[in-house]
Amino acid sequence: MKVTKEMTIGQVIRTNPQAAQILMSFGMGCIGCPSSQAETLEEASMVHGISIDKLLEALNQG
Repeated sequence: MKVTKEMTIGQVIRTNPQAAQILMSFGMGCIGCPSSQAETLEEASMVHGISIDKLLEALNQG
């Protein structure tokens, strides 16, 4: 399944548990908090000052 910026962090992690490691490597250390489960990747990227394009590229590799 291709990861998109509209997906929530919770959806991404449920789809691919290994994605948590990638998210943390981008500085998203709070992936386990309740609010992050409903936050989209795009919203989280903006909050953390991360390039959504680079994040999606990393999540969709392999």
